[in-house]
Amino acid sequence: MTKLNVWISKHQNKITALIAIFIALSLVSSFLLKLEMVATIFMIVASILGAIPVALHAISALQNKVISIELLVTIAVIGAFIIGEYEESAVVTFLFLFGNYLEQKTLEKTRSSVKSLTKMAPTTAELVNDNGQTETVDVDDLDEGDHVLVKPGGQIPVDGKIISGTGYMNEASITGESTPVKKDVGDKVFAGSLTDNGTITVETTSVGEDTTFGKIIELVEEAQDSQSPAARFIDKFATYYTPAVLIIGILVWIFTRNFPLAITVLVLGCPGALVIGAPVSNVAGIGNGAKNGILMKGGNAVNSFSKVDTLVLDKTGTLTTGKMSVTDIDNFGTDKDEMLGLLSAVEKTSDHPLGQAIVKYISNLGIKKTPELPEFDTIKGQGLVGQTDQFRILVGNERLMKENNVKISGEQRESINKRMNDGDSVVLMAINKELRLVAGVNDQLRPDAREGLQALKDAGLKRVVMLTGDNRLAAQRVAERLPVDEVHAELLPEDKVEFVKKFQERGSIVAFVGDGINDSPSLATADIGIGMGTGTDVAIETSDIILVKSSFDALAHAYVLAKKTVANTKENIVIAVGTVALLLLGLIVGVIHMGSGMFVHELSILVVIFNAMRLIKNKSQKLDTDQVLKTAN
Repeated sequence: MTKLNVWISKHQNKITALIAIFIALSLVSSFLLKLEMVATIFMIVASILGAIPVALHAISALQNKVISIELLVTIAVIGAFIIGEYEESAVVTFLFLFGNYLEQKTLEKTRSSVKSLTKMAPTTAELVNDNGQTETVDVDDLDEGDHVLVKPGGQIPVDGKIISGTGYMNEASITGESTPVKKDVGDKVFAGSLTDNGTITVETTSVGEDTTFGKIIELVEEAQDSQSPAARFIDKFATYYTPAVLIIGILVWIFTRNFPLAITVLVLGCPGALVIGAPVSNVAGIGNGAKNGILMKGGNAVNSFSKVDTLVLDKTGTLTTGKMSVTDIDNFGTDKDEMLGLLSAVEKTSDHPLGQAIVKYISNLGIKKTPELPEFDTIKGQGLVGQTDQFRILVGNERLMKENNVKISGEQRESINKRMNDGDSVVLMAINKELRLVAGVNDQLRPDAREGLQALKDAGLKRVVMLTGDNRLAAQRVAERLPVDEVHAELLPEDKVEFVKKFQERGSIVAFVGDGINDSPSLATADIGIGMGTGTDVAIETSDIILVKSSFDALAHAYVLAKKTVANTKENIVIAVGTVALLLLGLIVGVIHMGSGMFVHELSILVVIFNAMRLIKNKSQKLDTDQVLKTAN
């Protein structure tokens, strides 16, 4: 029996397809070829093929003392087979197995996120011995206090502090901040971070599971262990529905001694429309989303998202593009192209992210002037200084200008303040103590963020919260341009998770939108996790909903679609249960008979399918709020 169960489970989808083929052949034989005997044989074969996997599931459930819907389907199919209703038994088993197939497809990705995280964790380190030599060792062999060498482009394998060297660290995997952070002796570094440049030696404070990166993996595992409310509801429903129909069938036989009538009760009570009602709505809704760049991982994700009242978002890479870019450059010199060419040439000598963004921006303008430049001195925390026989050039921040007595006019001050008020990092260029260029560089806000968030609020979302590892000033400036209700900055991944849990404890249904590895614990902890398609693989795999287009228009459409899909599912359940109830009642009082009952039963299946098909036509748009609210209610 065990080997048969394994074989059936492995080939159940193929069996379902084969049943569909036999049913189709039967219909062709009956209606086109007029070969009734052949048509009946095809239906009998389809019924037997369909009954085997359903019956095996029912037996397995009974062995675990569970009365499942499979038991009701099995009894109904056997009864229909006994009284010669092969068409009904074949169709019922096919619909039931097809419903299971649809459910199976929505649950294929369960543990992939943890596996991906584990693969990305550092595994080796360059240990510095007492004699100053290095050797490659396993990360697990490191102890607190060990010294580890990390070269440019290398991954930091431990949490610790820098004891020698300096460089820019990409900590996007931990803090979510896309801009590399300059680290000096004494600064803390995190396992999983990357060194963009510079060679550093790190004194280990924690390794393996105790590092911040290790805690991220642990948080994801914990969040994915719990069973969803939707799964518990389905189990509970099956527990009550199946015995109820069985009891009704038995009572009918006891009081009427009419075996065909009792079997008819079971056949008509078999949840054909009910079995496919929810899956077909979910598939239609999910299919609509997929056409519009929205991937929703199953009916539970759709159901949870429709109930969300609190949206929590990461900033970098979610509300913003995650890439440094020039917002604008104001020219106060004589020849703008000449000034821009000079600035580009200077910044090419620097490996700073702001400088690289400026070089790319000027290159895209088509300016290719490459003037000869002097050697530059780097002034720590200020910028670059160069001197020729003709001029002295300064490129850096305002502090560098003040230290070198550069005059700033009222117009120039206004330009600088405007850039700063927009949250930009400001790069200034002066020649011979005269300010020539004011450049603003920023991690750009997504162009549709404001409209998308406002549309979500208009559709019923109560609260929007920003959680970020970025500094408070930058976070606040972004929030001021958006319909955001709360801002919490300078957070590590575990801090974000705690905020999500606090909102949940207050009774809120929370959706978290993120894009980085650091977001994956929050994505998994929230009632619904939404990953930007341009984010990391881990964030995408941890998410319940993925926005392939990475747009807030898509997020708004997904929210509307989820509400409509859940409303459609409820309509289908009412249609299915109502039809069964009316059929059983009509059968008992003598108004409904086998022929008319089967006609209505099959008609109800078509009704729920066509009702669900309406979701496919739901167009992607900014938001039709009135229609959303009407549908949701």
